[in-house]
Amino acid sequence: MSVKVLQTWEEQLRRGGLELAILLVLSPCQRYGLEIIGYLKERTDLVVSEGTIYPILGRLTRLGLLKAEWSAESSHPRKYYHLSAPGRQRLEEMISHWKLFSHKIDRLIEES
Repeated sequence: MSVKVLQTWEEQLRRGGLELAILLVLSPCQRYGLEIIGYLKERTDLVVSEGTIYPILGRLTRLGLLKAEWSAESSHPRKYYHLSAPGRQRLEEMISHWKLFSHKIDRLIEES
């Protein structure tokens, strides 16, 4: 597999998992965008740019999976995101699908 083909595959895999990762990060508590980026980098080594995360947060909010609220508690206002009830349900469904899919791939890896 050429380097370019492998990079394309890795990018598709990353994009597919990023929505799940964001929902997981927001599962225990609300966070603002840069806080989500920092958490992902610290806990998973996933480096996500603002140009990547904010469109996803906006889309998830428009879909009703997240709720967003501005807070002026710090020196400058921040938009905090948290899971809505439909967002929690979507997260549960995504976790279930992820586990089933990854288990199937793991079986194939073990056989090879």
